[in-house]
Amino acid sequence: MNTWQVQDAKARFSELLDMCISEGPQMVSRRGTETAVLVPIAEWRRLASSARPSLKSLLLNNEGCTDLLLPKRGAARRRPPVSL
Repeated sequence: MNTWQVQDAKARFSELLDMCISEGPQMVSRRGTETAVLVPIAEWRRLASSARPSLKSLLLNNEGCTDLLLPKRGAARRRPPVSL
């Protein structure tokens, strides 16, 4: 994976994009610190599809659903009122 300084990445973005498509992910660094990676769209989609499911998909999914064990309504004991 090639590393590009931010200044070079900005100045030669078309070249950065072409190298990403032909050679794979390209790292961008700022002040010597790795900051970002430019990846081809096919790899991004592969990574996104293998990532954890979203909250929406978890809520809509029937797998792992169980009946909640809730006490019967009115079965809880109440404290007696306090006299003033």
